[in-house]
Amino acid sequence: MLKLENLSKQYDKGDEALKEISLEVPAGQIVALIGPSGAGKSTLIRCINRLVEPTTGTVVLDELNITSLKGRALRLARRQMAMIFQEYALIERLTVMENVLSGQLGYVGFLHSFFRRFPTEIVNEAYEILGRVDLQEHLYKRADELSGGQRQRVGIARAMLQRPRLLLVDEPTASLDPRTSRQIMRLLSEICQERDLTALVNIHDVALAQVFVDRIIGLKNGEIVFDGKSDELDDDTLTHIYGKEDWATLRQTGADDSAGSIRGGSISESSDEHMRGLS
Repeated sequence: MLKLENLSKQYDKGDEALKEISLEVPAGQIVALIGPSGAGKSTLIRCINRLVEPTTGTVVLDELNITSLKGRALRLARRQMAMIFQEYALIERLTVMENVLSGQLGYVGFLHSFFRRFPTEIVNEAYEILGRVDLQEHLYKRADELSGGQRQRVGIARAMLQRPRLLLVDEPTASLDPRTSRQIMRLLSEICQERDLTALVNIHDVALAQVFVDRIIGLKNGEIVFDGKSDELDDDTLTHIYGKEDWATLRQTGADDSAGSIRGGSISESSDEHMRGLS
């Protein structure tokens, strides 16, 4: 379980990005964070793994107080918290496989990673995960040769190889077209369910969140203004979070798009025959 108690972040210039955020996320639950730009969504995610240091409050993951840790203890705890970035955070000159294997940096150390020395079981696991995200035909392509959707799937595979208990996802669809965005959200949802993985997903697309995530937390001005099931997120609440908009039309468009994408099949289907050929 992830538990936040009175988590606040105030920057040096006086801007208060988070205001006493308290919430609990049970193991295996996927939660979408929505809200306008500047609401505190990215700051919240980064305070959890302490890429941003919270000003006050606590972050507890499975009874481990993350906010009290320092040095090596914090580095070890971060193994359990994988992050997927909006801008992918890949090393462009490295191959897909090499980027995915970097998910083991927290375990094998920098030198082993630098010289590409990974245990056979880890390499085999990387092959398996790359098949799961439908990248088995792109293993040895450089990252800068990939499309945006392929890059995001590399980021997902790298996070999975980290073997986390908590997945922090920051705007996974912001740079993607609508069809690819649906594919990525479906893939994230499926993988989290398969692995009983807790996840917080910062996402701007409300309709997409309502299709693929059961629980939604709405942030505004650094505060939680909604926390409930996706079907409880009504037009009045959305107007309170974002301002006036034709939410019924946007919601229907998202549902129609997702139905069409489902009829077209899932990107996560992989070829067992191809994977046997790699082994």
